[in-house]
Amino acid sequence: MQKKLGVDVTMDILKAAQSAYPSSKFIESLIFQYQERGGLSKKQLEGLYDKASKIESLPAGKLATLEAIILKKVTRYKSPPPSIIPEQVTKDASTGETIQSILEKYPQHKRVLFYKAKFDNNEEFSTIEKTELEKFKKLLL
Repeated sequence: MQKKLGVDVTMDILKAAQSAYPSSKFIESLIFQYQERGGLSKKQLEGLYDKASKIESLPAGKLATLEAIILKKVTRYKSPPPSIIPEQVTKDASTGETIQSILEKYPQHKRVLFYKAKFDNNEEFSTIEKTELEKFKKLLL
């Protein structure tokens, strides 16, 4: 990515920080990323600002410009994780009675046994499942 020619305050500050802290891996990685991608994230710029503010030979105008660049960047917030509160499913008494009455007459009925397990686990029945259960009730009882 080709940057515009002219004044590059960020690169000037990076070079000043590199000369002030020659063994800093953080500054080296920022320079590499700035050259590779053409920019730094807001957090990286804030870290650079913290390092650069300790350099006394750096002009105040460049620090002010870096601070303005940081303020222009968008702050991204993570949304809070959704609360994990299971919804309480109210058991329908008539559904339980229907399942029980079918199983009394046909204890090995696999589909109704499935519905019984679902009912015992407080899982919600879809309208199709309720309709099928009523159909079994009409046919079998």
